[in-house]
Amino acid sequence: MSSDLEVSALAINVTIPQTLRWTDTRRGEEFQLTTLNIRLLPDGHLAVKAYGRPVGGGRGAYVSFPVPDEPELAALVVDAASRAGTLWAAHRGLG
Repeated sequence: MSSDLEVSALAINVTIPQTLRWTDTRRGEEFQLTTLNIRLLPDGHLAVKAYGRPVGGGRGAYVSFPVPDEPELAALVVDAASRAGTLWAAHRGLG
């Protein structure tokens, strides 16, 4: 294994449990946020954005939203990142 191998991105997508979902508005359209995109930054910290679908239906634009500063959402982000690390560490190579 090469320690000088450059990994440019580590990101996961996580479904937001129904009880933690929220709505936000962008460009006059209301969205229900259903997915988190969590990235591991080079300094080891996590960054997160939320994505969802228009409440009124349709596909809508792929627009990111900030994640509210809520303890339950912060715990979801940390738990998901830890779970992803466990899954990555246990990979079985190319199938």
